[in-house]
Amino acid sequence: MNRTLTTLALASALALVNTAAQAEGCTKGAAVGGVTGHVAGDHGVAGAAAGCAIGHHEAKKKDKAASAAAASGAAK
Repeated sequence: MNRTLTTLALASALALVNTAAQAEGCTKGAAVGGVTGHVAGDHGVAGAAAGCAIGHHEAKKKDKAASAAAASGAAK
């Protein structure tokens, strides 16, 4: 119970942190991955690391798609 509350508090704190040093998508991915890893069997840290990597990757894909759409819209 105490470990669950600690994990949830840490995830909430990570979700609220907004610094320029954070990679885009990392904070949200780390929070979701940490909770999922914890629920899946006490792998919260590994889940947070994987979630950060996946969140950053997805944010880059979204930015790239938005840039491509803007470039094709400007070319017309």
